[in-house]
Amino acid sequence: MENVEAKHIHNSTLKTHKLSFMAQICLRLLATVATLAAAWIILTSKQTVAVFGMVVDARYSYSPAFKFFAYANVIVCAVSALSLLLLLVISYKSLVGMKFFYFFLHDLMVVTLLMAGCAAATAIGYVGQHGNSHTGWMPICDDFGKFCRKVAISVALSYFGVMVYLLLTIISAVNSRWIQV
Repeated sequence: MENVEAKHIHNSTLKTHKLSFMAQICLRLLATVATLAAAWIILTSKQTVAVFGMVVDARYSYSPAFKFFAYANVIVCAVSALSLLLLLVISYKSLVGMKFFYFFLHDLMVVTLLMAGCAAATAIGYVGQHGNSHTGWMPICDDFGKFCRKVAISVALSYFGVMVYLLLTIISAVNSRWIQV
C-alpha cells in the first residue's frame, strides 16, 4: 500500500514539475515577444508637425526617459531570449531547486529593470499628455497624437511584460523552495 501511495505522490510531483516547466517556457516566450514589440514600437515612433509655422519633430531619442525605456526593453528582450534558450537546453528533469533559484534571481533583476523603464516612460508620457503648469511645460499630445499613441501602446506592452515577469518570478521562487544544500 505504501508503494502505491509513494508512486502516486511521485507522479503528481512530476506532473506539477512538468507543468511548471511548460508554463515557464510559454511565459518567457510571451515576455520576449511583448518586450520586442514594445522596443520596436518605441524605437520607430516619430512624428513631424508644423506648430506655429515651425516644423517640430517628436522622437523617442529626444527624451532620456524614453531612451532608457527603449534600451531597457531591448535588454530585457535579449536576456529573455537567452533565458528561454537556456531553459530549452536544460531538460525539465534536470531542473532542481538551485537552478530555479538562479532563474528566480534572473527574473527578479529583469522585472526590476523593466519596471524602472516603464515608470520612467509613464512619468514623461503623463507630462506629455497633461503638461505641468507649475513648471510651464505644455502638453504635446494634442499636437503629436500619433507619436503619443505609439508611446502609449509601447508602454502598455511593456507593462504586460512586467506582469509576465512578475508571474515568472513567483513561479521561480516557488520552485526554488526545494534547494538541497
